[in-house]
Parts: sequence; structure tokens; C-alpha cells
Amino acid sequence: MSHPKFGHLFGAGLVSFSLLLGSFVSAPPAGAGSAPQAAKPTKISLSVSQSVVAVGQSVTVKVKATPSSASKAVVWSSSDKKVATVSAKGKVTGKKAGTVTIKAVSKAAKKVKASIKITVSVKPTKITLNASSTSMIVYGSFTASVKSIKPAKAKKNVVWSSSDKQVATVSDTGVVTGVKAGTAKITATSILNKKVKATLKVTVKPIEPGMVWAWGSNDSAQLGDGTRTDRYTPVPVSGLTNVTAISAGAESGYALKSDGTVWAWGYNGDGQLGDGTKTSRYTPVRVSGLTNVTAISGGDDSGYALKSDGTVWAWGYNGFGQLGDGTITDRYTPVRVSGLTNVTAISGGGGSGYALKTDGTVWAWGYNRYGQLGDGTKTSRYTPVQVSGLPSVTTISAGGGGFSGYALKSDGTVWAWGFNWYGQLGDGTKTDRYTPVRVSGLTSVTAISAGGYSGYALKSDGTVWAWGKNGDGQLGDGTTTDRYTPVQVSGLTNMTAISAGSYSGYALQGGS
Repeated sequence: MSHPKFGHLFGAGLVSFSLLLGSFVSAPPAGAGSAPQAAKPTKISLSVSQSVVAVGQSVTVKVKATPSSASKAVVWSSSDKKVATVSAKGKVTGKKAGTVTIKAVSKAAKKVKASIKITVSVKPTKITLNASSTSMIVYGSFTASVKSIKPAKAKKNVVWSSSDKQVATVSDTGVVTGVKAGTAKITATSILNKKVKATLKVTVKPIEPGMVWAWGSNDSAQLGDGTRTDRYTPVPVSGLTNVTAISAGAESGYALKSDGTVWAWGYNGDGQLGDGTKTSRYTPVRVSGLTNVTAISGGDDSGYALKSDGTVWAWGYNGFGQLGDGTITDRYTPVRVSGLTNVTAISGGGGSGYALKTDGTVWAWGYNRYGQLGDGTKTSRYTPVQVSGLPSVTTISAGGGGFSGYALKSDGTVWAWGFNWYGQLGDGTKTDRYTPVRVSGLTSVTAISAGGYSGYALKSDGTVWAWGKNGDGQLGDGTTTDRYTPVQVSGLTNMTAISAGSYSGYALQGGS
């Protein structure tokens, strides 16, 4: 039995301790001890790794909420449970072939909904592949695709892979690109049955001399790589080797091979590929019937070729007589330009053709609204006429899609005629000229090139000069001001060659 005094003290101490403890363990505040409430979503979206599944196959639908801190809890439903079911966690399982809509409704905000379509396919048992080619050069490409599948009702969705990405790569859409010489296997695996595969053996060949490369817009297959995909870096034009000269039309390309044959690709709505059809070509085809060709030139929608016998041949669009055969009938295969012999150079312009003869005279035919034929009139000509007053010419140029002609004479002076709205004739005016005028101030010129509405000249001292339209800075003088007389292209010295695009200029620099 405890001593009364100690028991009293202990009891008092116990009471005091209990009261003290009670001050620390008083009732919790409302809501304490429960998880914080998630925000209500204002929007939800759904995604899947694949929108096609086989019968018996499953895929999980993922939910994304806006804002990101909002609740992702949803109620799932299927528009047709006979085609596919969906679990409480968003797992969709295919039951029979068809398409269903999987719907999700937010538990926190029932007005917030989202849906996604899922296709259910029978499981494939076999696939075969189709390709335009299984051989290409480095940086070349072709597109592989699923040719057939069994059973026929199965979906053709596949995943592409390469056995050696250092030799060839393959994109998600089956575009195979050569990386280095060698062989690789390109495999397509069905996403609906991973045991079902098909393989192509690809050979990548090294780059060869005389190949042609192209880049830029490709909506009409004008890059000749077998696709209509724009290219931001150069790709090889398919199948071309031993090429000695190239030229471009508006949406077509042309190549002259060392054997004297001409090849063309791209848009062909007016027969400008010269293969006897109006079918556009994704890869080069031979221009029909041309042999012993020494030079080529592309017009807007026409092609031109100079043969070793000094005759000129043309094909394609002829609405202005630019084929020079005396008619305005489009030609799908080459016809001879009437009356021209002893020709040494040719150039295709915007609806007109030009030829330089051995005697130094220049001849022109076709569209002449702006006097671009240089015969003193505005009358279009269906056969060649002589450009007035131009003897001793060594070089001609009329490309770039403009309506002006340019000639370099043996004395190093440059002459121009035709359309002059932007000052592209370089005579200090904006007046169209129906006969040639001298480009102001230019001497000792060794090369010329015609842009869209600008002219370019290379002088013997290696400097480059330009004049005409300058809205895109194509004159290279640091401004966007049109120039009616030549200005020096800034910073260029020791240049050896020049070329002009429609709205750009190019120069090749020599050694030191």
C-alpha cells in the first residue's frame, strides 16, 4: 500500500500530466488528416500509343487534364461493346473488327468530356512489301510500303526498322535513305501481330561521277528523287550518272549525258518532258529521239536541245510559238526549230527561245509582248527572226523566267532588250526596248546570266555586277533598291563563274 503522501503527490502529478497532454492532443481541425482536393479540370484530352488494335489485343488510353494539377479521374464508356470494351482504368480490348468511340467523362466536372476513335482489325497472318527500288546511292531514297496483307480485311499498320542504320535508315512512313555504301535489311513488323514481318534487302551504292543533285520545292516531282517531298538539303536525282550539263524549267529538270542523250523529270502537263506523254515523272525519263546533243536549256514549260550538226530542237508548251516550228501546237516529242543551222548556243526564256550562230548573230522566236525577240516589234514569232543589230556576240542568256534577252559581245560589252519595268536592261531607264541597248558602264565582261527580272555580269577582274529588280536583295549590294544601271555585288572578288536564279544570284570563287 503506498504512502498517502506519495500517492497524493503521484495522483496530483498524473492529473497534471494528463491535462498537459490533453493540450497537445485536442481534437483535430476539420478536414485534417484527409488528402487535399484536386482541382477541377477545364479540359481533358485522350491519347493512345496506337489507334488500331487486333481482336484480342489491348491498348491503354491516357488522360491529360488541363490544368495539369487537375484530377484525371474519369468514367469510361465504349460506343459498341461488341467491337471493343474499356475497363475502369482505360484499357481498351478489341472484340471484333470495326470502329468504336471510347468516351471519358471527368468525375470532378461531368461537363468535361473527351473521346477517341479506336479501330479493331482482324489479326494479320502475312504481309508483303512493295518498293520502287531496292538499290540506291548514298543520300538517295525510296519509299517502301505494304503491298498486300492476309487476310485482306486486316489493317496494314506496321513499324519500320533497319538492320544497320549506318548503311540505311527508314522513317515511320517507310522512306528509306542511304547513308553509306553497303547492304541493310529493312523490316516491316505488323503492330497487330508482332510475329508477322516482311523484309527488303537494300543495297546502297557509292556516289558516282556525273550525278545530279537537287533541292527545294518538289510539289511536281521536279527534284527527280522518286517523291514529291520538299527537300531542305540536296538529294540525288534518281538513276542519273555521266551527266555533262543540266538545266531547269519552271517545274521540270533536264540533264544531258555524255552519250548525247537528254533526260527529263518533273511536271509534264504540256509535254515538256518530251517522252510522248503528258504524265509527270518522279524520276528521269529519256527525251524521245534525241541523239548527238551538245547543249540543253529549259524554258518555262518547254525544253530545248542543240545537236552536234548545229540544229535546234524543242518540245513542250507552244502557245506563243516558242518551239519555233511555225505552229502554236504543243509538242510531246522534240520538233526541229525551223530554219536554224550553224548554231553554237541556245537559251530558253519566258515563252521565247534564243540561239547564237557561228557568225555571231542572235536569233529569237516565241512570245514578244515586251519586245523580247529584239526585232523591233511586239509581234510574237512562230519561227526564228534575227535580233536586230547584234554582231560579234559570244554568249547569250535569257533564263530565269523573265521577258528580256541578254548578249555578251566579243569586245566585253553587254547588250539587253525586252521587258524593263525593274530596270533589268541596265540602260538607266524603265522603258521596254524592242531592239538591243547597251547595258550602261560595263566593259571587260567575260560572262553573263539572266535572272527573273535582273541581270548579272562577271568582269575580267573577278568582280560581279548586277542590275534590275532587288526586292529580295538579289543584286547583292546591301539594299533592296531596284537599280537601273549596274552596281557591284558587295564583297566578291576573284570570281570565275556566275549564275542567276529567279530571285537570287550565285558566284564561284577561284583560287588565290
